[in-house]
Amino acid sequence: MTLLLQNLPPVPSSTPPLHYTRSHSLVCGVSSSNTDKPRIKPKITRIKIKEPDDYHATLKALNSKGRLPRKALGQHYMVNNEVNEQLVNAANVGDGDMVLEIGPGTGSLTNVLVESGATILAIEKDPYMAALVRDRFASTHRVKVIPEDFTRCHLRSHLSSFMETDSSNSNSYAKVVANIPFNISSDVVKQLLPMGDIFSEVVLLLQEEAALRMVDASLRTSEYRPINIFINFYSDPEYKFKVPRENFFPQPKVDAAVVVFRLKQEVDYPQVSSTKTFFSMVNCAFNGKRKMLRKTLQHITSSLEIEEALVNIGLPPTSRPEELTLEDFVKLHNLIEYA
Repeated sequence: MTLLLQNLPPVPSSTPPLHYTRSHSLVCGVSSSNTDKPRIKPKITRIKIKEPDDYHATLKALNSKGRLPRKALGQHYMVNNEVNEQLVNAANVGDGDMVLEIGPGTGSLTNVLVESGATILAIEKDPYMAALVRDRFASTHRVKVIPEDFTRCHLRSHLSSFMETDSSNSNSYAKVVANIPFNISSDVVKQLLPMGDIFSEVVLLLQEEAALRMVDASLRTSEYRPINIFINFYSDPEYKFKVPRENFFPQPKVDAAVVVFRLKQEVDYPQVSSTKTFFSMVNCAFNGKRKMLRKTLQHITSSLEIEEALVNIGLPPTSRPEELTLEDFVKLHNLIEYA
């Protein structure tokens, strides 16, 4: 389906009107329009300003490929370039940084990353958007696009080969900066956070509700889940700022927010004998969330041994999973004997 410019939706109230010209001219604070002529013609200096990547630029990019945002892919394009700049600033991206971007879309965030001096590995599931971004940044030689589904790609292999060929990378660790589809946020977090040997930080634009739940879920609440244990095991998360829904096209039904996950090194992980058995225990514990741990974990060892382990770490024998911190789960795991 071809997206015709004359039938585009109106510009959101939060987005200033844009022009389709490649650049604008500022003439000493006086409009450069032919209809606005100053009475006295001063000596002028022209400053060229590149057109930002926002509402009309995004729609024109989509139109160039005859595309509409696909709901099945969770495509909501950022139309406020200031948000892209804040996202990049949150990751402290600078010259020589290697950045992984997930779902670059039309390349608006990619453009800010390039201007910040980074080299980008972009993974895009939509082949049309992948082609658009590849063509757009071909002349920079600083953007490599992989047309794959991020949740199924061999990420370590791609990163390894890319970092070996990137001679401009002056840092030991790469970064992740991405505006990801809301419907894959948990999958992305679970795949990236254990990669502290490659990434120093992961900066994601997420659904606000999910962002708050990941960063600040309290004990003894329905929002406290295994993902919170996972996140704090591998990283130190920080909620940065809210992004209202009006900044996206099409506009989603919810607001978004930016979260920074500062990844831990393996030496800083909580000490467990096996991460596999640890997270298996945590997931089993939450399968019956309102049930006592002596019931939900009895497939591991007897209820009596679970009660004794809980008492040993200073907790009641009737404890439930939502009452345990990360440290409590680590202690409990290390006391329980696996068959």
